[in-house]
Amino acid sequence: MQQKVSLQLLPHQLADEANVITAISKATGNKESTISGFQIHKQSIDARGKTIWINCTVNAFINEPFQKRTLQSFHFKEVTKASKKVIIIGAGPAGLFAALQLLELGIQPIILERGKDIRARRRDLAILNKNGIVDPDSNYCFGEGGAGTYSDGKLYTRSNKRGDIDRILNLFVHFGAEEKILYEAHPHIGTNKLPHIITAMRAQLIASGAQFIFEKKVIDLKIENGKVTGVHTSDGDLFKGHAVILATGHSARDIFELLHRKKIAIEAKPFALGVRVEHPQILIDQLQYHCTSRGEFLPPAAYSLVQQINGRGVFSFCMCPGGIIAPAATSPGELVVNGWSPSKRNNPYANSGMVVNVEIADAVNSRKKNKQLSNEPADSPLHLMHFQQMVEQQSYTAGGGNFKAPAQRMVDFSNRKISANLPNCSYQPGVTAVQLSEVLPDFIYHSLAEGFKAFGKKMKGYFTNEAIVVATESRTSSPIRIPRDSITLTHPQLTNFYPCGEGAGYAGGIVSAAMDGERIAQQIEKSISKF
Repeated sequence: MQQKVSLQLLPHQLADEANVITAISKATGNKESTISGFQIHKQSIDARGKTIWINCTVNAFINEPFQKRTLQSFHFKEVTKASKKVIIIGAGPAGLFAALQLLELGIQPIILERGKDIRARRRDLAILNKNGIVDPDSNYCFGEGGAGTYSDGKLYTRSNKRGDIDRILNLFVHFGAEEKILYEAHPHIGTNKLPHIITAMRAQLIASGAQFIFEKKVIDLKIENGKVTGVHTSDGDLFKGHAVILATGHSARDIFELLHRKKIAIEAKPFALGVRVEHPQILIDQLQYHCTSRGEFLPPAAYSLVQQINGRGVFSFCMCPGGIIAPAATSPGELVVNGWSPSKRNNPYANSGMVVNVEIADAVNSRKKNKQLSNEPADSPLHLMHFQQMVEQQSYTAGGGNFKAPAQRMVDFSNRKISANLPNCSYQPGVTAVQLSEVLPDFIYHSLAEGFKAFGKKMKGYFTNEAIVVATESRTSSPIRIPRDSITLTHPQLTNFYPCGEGAGYAGGIVSAAMDGERIAQQIEKSISKF
C-alpha cells in the first residue's frame, strides 16, 4: 500500500534515505523491511527555534514495490499547417507558456522577440558587465526567456487562483528542471540552469511548427474595425494573425508609449522602488539559522521582511541567497540593479531588493520638485513610468556613468553619512560611495532609512555596516496596467488584442506570468474557434 506520512527530520537525516525509512517505520508502525521506498510530496524548513527542522510529507511504499514519481505528460500538436495563427509579442514566461498551450490546442504561435537567443544574449550581458555598454534590445530584461531567465528562477507564487501551479512546475520539469521543484515550499531553478530549459522550450515550439523569430521589434499595430489585423516590425515586416498576445514585460516603455500615442487605453499602476541590499551570506545564515555555521545539509538562508513606516509599506523583494547583483538597465544613461542566484546559491553574498510602495501622487509630486514634469497632463497614465525613469537617470549620473552604481554602507545610509569605504560587492561594474539621500526621492529615502532600523530590531544583526545598499532597484513590476475584460481577457477597445503577463499588470513573477499566458491561450482558443 501507499501511505502519506508527515515527518519532522533534522537536515542530515533527510539527506540519508535510510534515516528517512527509519522515521517512516516509527511513524507508521511498520517494519523497515516492509518499506521499499518513498517519494517526497512536500518539504519546507522550520528555522523558528534553535534546532532547525525539515518538515516533510512523504508518500511511503509499504509492502509493495517502489515506483518513481509519475510526471505529467504533455501532447504538443503539429501546427505547421494549422488554419489558426496567433501572434505573440515577447518571449518571456508569459509568451512562452502561452505558445506552448497554443500548441496543445492546435493553434500556430508566431513568436516575435525583440531581443536575441540565449547564446547571443549572454555575449551582450558580458559586454554590459565588463564594458558598460547596454544593447536596448538585448539585456537582462529583453531577449529569449525575458527577465525571468535572469531572475534566479524563483517559482514561488501566491497566485493559486489564477491557474494550475502544478502544471507549470511539471512543464518546467518536462523541459529539464529538477523534480525537487515539485515539492519544495520555495522552489527555484537557478540562473545557470534556466537557459537550457528555455532553449528546450524553443526547440519544442519550432519542432511542432511554431514560428520563433528573434530581433523582431514590434513598432506599430495595424488596426481595422476594432481588431488588430497585423503588427509592423522595425525592419519593415508585417505579421498577421487571428489574435495578438502582448507579453512584452514590465520594461517595454516604447510599447506603453505606442499604445498611449495610438489612444489605446492604458493606466498608471502603483509599483515599488528602492535599492538592492547585500550582506555576507554567512551573516544571514547565522541570523536565520541561529548558528555559527549552517553545515552542508542546509541551503543558504533567505529572509522576508516587511514594515509599515508612516503608513507606507517597505518590504524585501526578490531575495537571492548566495546571489549576485546585476545591471538590469534597458537604455543608456539609466541605472537599474536586480539580483539572481545560481542553482547551488553558492556565492558568498546574499542580496535582496528593499523597496517602497509608490503611488501616482508620489510620482507627480517628486517630478514637480525635480522640474521634470514636462507639462505632462495630471491624468497622464505615464506618470509612474516617467518617475521610474527619472530615478534611474539620477542614479546613473550619481554613479559617475558606465553603470557604476552609487552605494553606501547600510548604517551610514540611515545616518546620512557618506561611507569612507565600501565593502566588497558582487556587482561587477563596480560601486562608488555616494550619499543616496541625494539620489533617491525623499519619501523613498526616509522610508528605507527607518525601515532598515526596524528590520534590525526584527532580525538582530541585520542593520549593520557590513551590508551595502546599492541603487536603484526599480523594475519590481510594471508601472502601467493595460486594461482587459475580466471574462474575454481582451482589451476593451480591441476584440482580439490580449494584454498578458507582468508587463500588462496581471502577474508578478515567472509562475504567475506563465499561468496568465496559458489562461490567455485557452481564452483565444474559445474565441477563434467561432471564426
